[in-house]
Amino acid sequence: TTLVAAVKAAGLVETLSGAGPFTVFAPTNAAFKKLPAGTVESLVKPENKAALTKILTYHVVSGKLSAQDLAGMVDKGGGKATLTTVEGDKLTVMPRGRHGLTLTDDKGDVARITIANVFQSNGVIHVIDTVMMP
Repeated sequence: TTLVAAVKAAGLVETLSGAGPFTVFAPTNAAFKKLPAGTVESLVKPENKAALTKILTYHVVSGKLSAQDLAGMVDKGGGKATLTTVEGDKLTVMPRGRHGLTLTDDKGDVARITIANVFQSNGVIHVIDTVMMP
């Protein structure tokens, strides 16, 4: 899959299989296909490893944050919560409808969490429908 190939190309397999805990916002393959043609192919080239690593670590937050945890943070924040990613920039979590959540990146792109709470031994994965860009 596109995400797996990107994680391997960036050399993040060891990092993400480490102790954690991590919260990973994992774009679907369809999300990667929404990027301009040739973007993924370019990013997985060895000379672009730093850029790819920056993008992928922008999808990772320290700690194990379930959808319920994220919703609680949004409630406490008066309708939004700001997360600092492993990459160092911010993602904003906001409600979508009665039970959904969205992420907004620094550029204003919005992703929906389509599958929440895929629990792993070292954290949790939330599947999103858009690639976030720092």
